[in-house]
This record gives sequence, structure tokens and C-alpha cells, in this order.
Amino acid sequence: MNYTHPMTDKEGEGMSHKTRKEVIHTFQVNFFATSLLNTFPWDSLDREIMTTTTSDIIMEILQKTCLHPICLKNPPSLKYRRRFLTELIKRHEMLAAEPLDVLYEALGEVMCAQEEDMCYKTYLLPTGDAVSLAENVALISQGTTGLVTWEAALYLSEWALENTHIFENNSDAAIIFSRTVLELGSGIGLTGIVVCRSSSLTKYIFSDCHQTVLQRLKDNITNCLTNCDGNSASVCVEELDWENVSDEQLQRIQANTIIAADVVYDPDIIACLVRLLSRLLNCKVEEEHPDVYIASTVRNPQTYDCFKKELEMAGLRHVVMKDSVAQVFPYNRASTIEMIKIYV
Repeated sequence: MNYTHPMTDKEGEGMSHKTRKEVIHTFQVNFFATSLLNTFPWDSLDREIMTTTTSDIIMEILQKTCLHPICLKNPPSLKYRRRFLTELIKRHEMLAAEPLDVLYEALGEVMCAQEEDMCYKTYLLPTGDAVSLAENVALISQGTTGLVTWEAALYLSEWALENTHIFENNSDAAIIFSRTVLELGSGIGLTGIVVCRSSSLTKYIFSDCHQTVLQRLKDNITNCLTNCDGNSASVCVEELDWENVSDEQLQRIQANTIIAADVVYDPDIIACLVRLLSRLLNCKVEEEHPDVYIASTVRNPQTYDCFKKELEMAGLRHVVMKDSVAQVFPYNRASTIEMIKIYV
């Protein structure tokens, strides 16, 4: 089963010809990514119910969301499922005549359950594969923001899907040049897992410094990459303290490609990050400087400008990657997300 780009409600409002299959699919994609409920194509659902005068589509949506095997194994938060089911019942009661007991049973089940600190978000790849990540319900938990997936990581993952050649081993006649990728600030692991699922590379190194994040990262890698047919890379997790990393550790890593998402958010760590990038860029692999790509959600322009000025002061140049990237995952692209390549 192939998954296509989900549309938001605003997109759906102007598309009365949106097919039943597309409506159900968009509900599924948005539900598992725990998108805001106002981004679901509710108007399209209303039209479908009024046209058919049956509850069949409600039942199909339920089977593709709350009753789907993915939800049973890796469920979104209880609060989210309660709100989703409540809205689905509201639409059903307004527009459909016959009762649907299974809908109320599903709500009753989540109303009686107790919320946990951890939930799952599942991202559906164009191949049809599902990447289920354990996240913390709270955006900031245990003193870190690394236990959730941020927008720039989604964007970087989409960019990686379109640019697999950046990560793949190069071959020249009989010689194969292996490629090692290092990710800084991996968080709970979305980007790296997507790269490993979609590219043919030798080694992928996830890294972070917070102990709780590192453990969650390892769990997600085990869940998503162990016994995965699409992953042939050697995968490891490094504890990488940007300020105290040794030259020996950097030389051992030997990365050809370095990526990071949403690491430019705190003015206090910018100088430390730039010093690390400078050291990494000067660790040549097979006589070549590594490629460095950073994706950032520009929440505070002053902080982002400070990062670019720090790069310049360190003698590092950068270029903005302006190629458009197709949206695969449902998230708000109204935010300013910029991708840059850094080089010496």
C-alpha cells in the first residue's frame, strides 16, 4: 500500500471531488501522526455521509485508526484518541441515522484507561512502511526537548527521501566507497530511521547527550530497524557532548556526511555547536572534507542570525538549499524552515 501526501482541511474544503478513499487515507495519516484535529478533512467526511446516508465510512475510518493493528501496538496518547473519537461521534450523530455501537465502545475503552507519560506517533512512508516512535506526551520532559519530534526533523526526513544519493555508498567501477553518516542531536530518531530505511549506506551514527533521550532513541531504533528488510546499514548510538567531545572520538567516527535538525534554538549553545562543526569539517575522510547539512525551524530570527554570524567568524561558509521538497508527513509548513549546507 502506497501512502501519498496528506492534505489539510483547508485544502480539502475546496475539493468536493475528493474521493472516499482519499478521505479515509488522510484521516489515517493524520491520526497516526497525531495532527491537530482541525487539519482533518471533516467537511469531506460530512459530504460523504450525506451523500451515502450510511455509517460505512465512519466504520472504515475507525478500522484505519483506533482499531488498526498499528494503534493496538503503538497507540497515540489517550487524550488524543478521546478527542478524535468524540469528534467522530459528533459528526456521526449530526449526520447519520443508524447507531454505531463499536464507535461508543471504542470511546468507552479509552475513557476508562489511564494516561501514561509515553505515547506513539507513527509516520507513514511513501513505500507504505510505518515508522512508530515512542514520544513523551509533554513537549518538555525530564529537562529536555529531545523526547518529541520537531518540525525540522520532519522536513529533513522528507529531504532525505528525495536525496538518497547524499547518503548512499558511491561506486566507481570495481571500487565501492562506503559512506558513514553522523546525525547530531538525533532526539528520538525519526530522521535517522527514515534515512536507514530509504538509503543504502554503510554506517549510521545517531548521537545525543541526554541519558533519557539516548535510552528512548535506542528503544526506537530497536523497534523500527531490527529485522527490517530495508535496512542494511550498521547502526550505533553515540553519547556526544558537543562541548567535551575528544579528538579521538571524532576521528573514530569518520563521518562522510553530517546532518542535524532543530539544533539551533538556544543562543547559549551556538558557539559550542559551531566549534564542533568546525572540528568535524576538518576531520577529513579519504582526503575529503565531510558534507554538513543543517535543517532549522527559524523560531527566533535573532538566534538564527547569531548562528550564521558564528559560522562566518569560524571561517565556515554556508549555502541555503532552495530546492522544493515534497511534503510527505502531516505538519505545519507555515513555519519558516531553512536547510543549509556548511563547508570550509
